[in-house]
Amino acid sequence: MEIKVNFLDNLRLEAKFDDFTVIADQPIRYKGDGSAPGPFDYFLASSALCAAYFVKLYCQTRDIPTENIRLSQNNIVDPENRYAQIFKIQVELPADISEKDRLGILRSIDRCTVKKVVQQGPEFIIEEVENLDADAQALLMPVSDTTTYIPGKDLPLEQTIANMSGILADLGMKIEIASWRNIVPNVWSLHIRDAQSNLCFTNGKGATKESALASALGEFIERLNCNFFYNDQFWGEDIASAEFVHYPNERWFKPGPKDALPEEILDEHCLAIYNPDGELRGSHLYDTNSGNTLRGICSLPFVRQSDGETVYFPSNLIENLYLSNGMSAGNTLAEAQVQCLSEIFERAVKREILEGELCLPDVPQEVLAKYPGIVAGIQGLEEQGFPVLVKDASLGGEFPVMCVTLMNPRTGGVFASFGAHPSLEVALERSLTELLQGRSFEGLNDLPQPTFDSLALTEPNNFVEHFIDSSGVVSWRFFGATPDFEFVEWDFSG
Repeated sequence: MEIKVNFLDNLRLEAKFDDFTVIADQPIRYKGDGSAPGPFDYFLASSALCAAYFVKLYCQTRDIPTENIRLSQNNIVDPENRYAQIFKIQVELPADISEKDRLGILRSIDRCTVKKVVQQGPEFIIEEVENLDADAQALLMPVSDTTTYIPGKDLPLEQTIANMSGILADLGMKIEIASWRNIVPNVWSLHIRDAQSNLCFTNGKGATKESALASALGEFIERLNCNFFYNDQFWGEDIASAEFVHYPNERWFKPGPKDALPEEILDEHCLAIYNPDGELRGSHLYDTNSGNTLRGICSLPFVRQSDGETVYFPSNLIENLYLSNGMSAGNTLAEAQVQCLSEIFERAVKREILEGELCLPDVPQEVLAKYPGIVAGIQGLEEQGFPVLVKDASLGGEFPVMCVTLMNPRTGGVFASFGAHPSLEVALERSLTELLQGRSFEGLNDLPQPTFDSLALTEPNNFVEHFIDSSGVVSWRFFGATPDFEFVEWDFSG
């Protein structure tokens, strides 16, 4: 995380990060104004707050009230060496908390991130630079000289990361890694963001650090290129009246008489989908990012793959109906096409399975054994007490989709993660890495329980939850003993 510091009056300092501002000062005895805590005071407070956060997290996931729990921290300073200190954290627990939870609360404090970083001993690099924004992507570059190829990438991971980092640096964007996750073997995820605008962020996942970083950077570029980061925002009068709003090849079409749809947009196939009852009007499709209704309907050119013809889609439809579905980036056009088609297949098949309350076949152990890295990740989850089901979601070998489902025996919650790719191995790996993207073991305590309520399954918001992070509700019938399809060891890789 990038923290920028401004020098204020006297000894006051101002630290800015994300959307927050923190003021620090010195006591009057040290010639400060005593108007705010000192930097070291904030450090001490961060340790106590971090410990309390993990207590709160432990209690929340177990429905333990925290009203009567009290926590304090004291730092004991060695009189001969003020840098040698003991941090003593004490917690007062009500009598009705069980011995098991008392021990669990103490262990949760031991997981405090501030504590772990201090114990590990951070390395400080102090240097002078000509420009704080120079060498913006230094933290993103792999340090090894190796060349790593993985299925689905047309260039080595190291080259992929270097290329994408260079593109973002040339745009003046400083990308920072906000967090890493690696809670089981061969499953990595991270969160990256623009240091100057934390609204611009993406997640990445993969079997290695490098593949996860390449995934996050690819997602960042795809969303940047598709104007997704600010798709819900009004972009202002300057952009609204500029030569173009979204892309230079966009076209604007005005509604016809009586607010009719312009003839130039969509085709017969699309109109049958978006306007089956003839109720869609031109004014429904005005671009909301510009709000410029006088220009008409902003439309973007898409190429119909069956015959190469251009079909103009209103930007309004894309923003409102598809979000990031179908966006992709790649080292080559073919790689990007495979990625976006895989994502479309994944979400369409997932919806069919959820809506139809289908039961999928298990993947035989002899097939899983071909992928020891994936098996190691699954075993890591099972060793933590989370049973894992690996399912063939190809619907009888028709689609390149796999599914990994995790169960939490303590809460009864389940989480069905889907992944798609022409290679069964890659689809399976994506299912597993998606399952744990950005998640801790504690986060697996919030999973919803399965249901027999078909209405809850088909509720639009349930599909939104599945679309965002696969945390929606699934049917109990999903776990039936008799699958609706036979297992197929498919391969669409050509």
